[in-house]
Amino acid sequence: MKKKTTKKPKINTSLQKIVTGTSIIFIGLLISLFFGLLSRVLIARYWTETQFGIYSLAYSILSICTIISSLGFNQGIPRSIAFSRGEKNYKKIRGFISSSIYLAIIASIIVGLVLFLASEFIAVEIFHEPALIMPLQIFSIAVPFFTLIEIIIAIFRGFDQVKQTILYEQIILSILFLVLILAIITLDQPFINIFYAGVASFVIASIFLVNYSFKQIKTMKIIKIKSIVSPAAKELLVFSIPLLGTAMLNMIITWTDTLMLGGMKTAADVGLYNVSHNLAYLVSFPLGALLIIYIPIFSGLYAKKKFDEIKTNFIIITKWLCSFTLPLFIFLFLFPQQVIQFLFGANYVFAADALRILSFGFIINNYVGPCGVTLVTMGRSKFIMFATLATAIMNIVLNTFLIPVYGIMGAAIASATSLVSINIIKSIKLYSISGVQPISKNLLKPTFISLLLIIPAYLYCQSTLEITWIILIGLFIAFYVIYLFVFLLTKSVDEEDLNMIKMLEKKPGGNITKIRHFLSRYT
Repeated sequence: MKKKTTKKPKINTSLQKIVTGTSIIFIGLLISLFFGLLSRVLIARYWTETQFGIYSLAYSILSICTIISSLGFNQGIPRSIAFSRGEKNYKKIRGFISSSIYLAIIASIIVGLVLFLASEFIAVEIFHEPALIMPLQIFSIAVPFFTLIEIIIAIFRGFDQVKQTILYEQIILSILFLVLILAIITLDQPFINIFYAGVASFVIASIFLVNYSFKQIKTMKIIKIKSIVSPAAKELLVFSIPLLGTAMLNMIITWTDTLMLGGMKTAADVGLYNVSHNLAYLVSFPLGALLIIYIPIFSGLYAKKKFDEIKTNFIIITKWLCSFTLPLFIFLFLFPQQVIQFLFGANYVFAADALRILSFGFIINNYVGPCGVTLVTMGRSKFIMFATLATAIMNIVLNTFLIPVYGIMGAAIASATSLVSINIIKSIKLYSISGVQPISKNLLKPTFISLLLIIPAYLYCQSTLEITWIILIGLFIAFYVIYLFVFLLTKSVDEEDLNMIKMLEKKPGGNITKIRHFLSRYT
């Protein structure tokens, strides 16, 4: 008689890497998001809506300049390094690292100089806001430092290292800026010092990061000026330039509403709109945390032709992403006035409807999963560029017609429509070439049932309760409790979920066997 063997669950190592990396990133981004949101709350409350709008415009333009000077390397480098690691071509990796640093530094100095010289034209002729001139001139100094941070972080991501992203690009940067803002407020300094504080934050964070990087590589031989004319530089540019085009078009989709509001309306409208955008982004930031580690790992899987693993991971990741953010979306959608007033004050409640619309666009973005970067890992950067071009044109047209009539509401409608459209296009393309798609029954079941339970609860609260800040916090927690209850009741736990928990048990302090046994009842 043969001895009966127990089949061990197959461990999905790539999913483990994604979960581990994303968990680290998520915690770091959550800390960064808290400090960043607190900084914006302080600026909005201590200064006027117009001044907050000027800060939002200046930071938008700084972000655009950084995207341009990065040359698409912030996405191209992680993918290229990870793909070369999969092929074990380490000489090419050294060429990628060296050429990306030199080319980005040169580009960032040129872009920063252009921004400084064009600041008066941008402020007066485009945005009709002379008070924007000096903030742009000050922020032009930050372009090379911001770009350097982006490139070095992208290099580390190519080696599946994400702690640097969290520590230097997120936590240190946001804490430095918050501390400097508090000092400016305490010392009753003028508004313009906010921009000097921003530059100081980028300079200090970049110095820390460069010093850390030198300690890691332990040699400067890898950084060679002749690398900018090497075959690796050419290959990197050929792959990354379409990504730069895509990034610039995504920039149009992301920032057109803010920039066109500034050009067609007032800086005060920009301030109102950016309050709603900053809050709506809370729905999307877990996806941002995921994408930092996603590209290099999925590029490695694609290089090894592990297509079934890609499909499985895509579905599971999308389910986790939506499960975490759906209750938050419902909360922001149902109580936008109360949330805005609680955080930013009564002067900004006019942005409530814009918050509803934008948060809807971001939750749809989550439900299609990381389809865009998956296409990038599959080498479809040109398709992404053309699809994004079509969406960017649509976004400009919608903003042109909607902003003059509806103001910040029109900008929100244009932005949400563009965001949903581009993700539908990417999702269809991804499915057509690989069969990868985000939807599973374990995603849909808790979504629809939790909505059926939460909406009646909302209607009851609206008709019987005065929504104070204590009740608001209680409702936020209650929405997550309801979703968790529905998630378990509908047996939406997958085997991959249990396998991940089983792996955590093996780690020091991982005494969570009871949790795994409890969840196994709902598989």
